[in-house]
Amino acid sequence: MIVGAALVELHVQGSRSLKEKRGVVRSLSRRLRNRFNVSVAEVGGQGTWQRAALGIAATGSSELRVRQHLEQALRFVEDTHLAEVTATDIECFQTGYEETWSESQEEPGWPSSWSADPAQGPTPHDERDEGEDDVPPDRPSR
Repeated sequence: MIVGAALVELHVQGSRSLKEKRGVVRSLSRRLRNRFNVSVAEVGGQGTWQRAALGIAATGSSELRVRQHLEQALRFVEDTHLAEVTATDIECFQTGYEETWSESQEEPGWPSSWSADPAQGPTPHDERDEGEDDVPPDRPSR
């Protein structure tokens, strides 16, 4: 698994309060999450009126794809013109996870009864009583 992290430093011109700056940061964060399905957090400049640093994270199976995805997200931040981008950085690294099981083996951590193939056994959904809905017992049905 590849984990990519991007840092974008911003200068929010014309911001005269933390509230104004946070509005820009919140807007950018929401747009990045919705458009690129990434994790976003303000990681620097929280106490300043015009400076912010956003951390953006994405995962995938290919370093090239993760890096391209983060580059697109950084270009999007620049193209919105909500704030001036003063610096960017992208780092990718591979975690220790490797696929070590083959298709003939049971997947690690998955009970054999959770098979998606009906011929091999029931799935957790099939084990429910008929007529039972997805409403938790402490909540009334609709």
